[in-house]
Amino acid sequence: MSAFEQELVDLLGTQCSHVYAWTILPNHYHSLVDTPSVKGLLKKLGQLHGRSSYLWNRVEDCRGRQVWCNAAETAMKSEGHFYATWNYVLNNAVRHGYVTQWIEWPYCNAVEYLQAIGRDLALKRWQAYPPYDFGKGWDPPEL
Repeated sequence: MSAFEQELVDLLGTQCSHVYAWTILPNHYHSLVDTPSVKGLLKKLGQLHGRSSYLWNRVEDCRGRQVWCNAAETAMKSEGHFYATWNYVLNNAVRHGYVTQWIEWPYCNAVEYLQAIGRDLALKRWQAYPPYDFGKGWDPPEL
């Protein structure tokens, strides 16, 4: 997962004008980015998915297994939508039961987020824009 995280973060860094948040779990990931070319980003993500699934299937002797589903993009509709998405992405490992606090998950940028804005502002954003049922149906907790 560390290697995939590094590849994904590098790719996002080259394709996006800003990378706000990412979380990588064993079976899916989320990112919140600003990109000048959604089509270009999706193409590069598809290539990353192809390379990583080929490698993992070869290592695990599972040729032909589908590793990735589709990537989906959603335009942010408001400031609230943006911050609720940010909170959702960083809290995803908690949502799926991997950790009890989002800063415990090593495959995300939650620690860097807290260092950049501070605990007080992060808490204000969490209280103002909690994820609650946000993303319902995106990735069920039992995924």
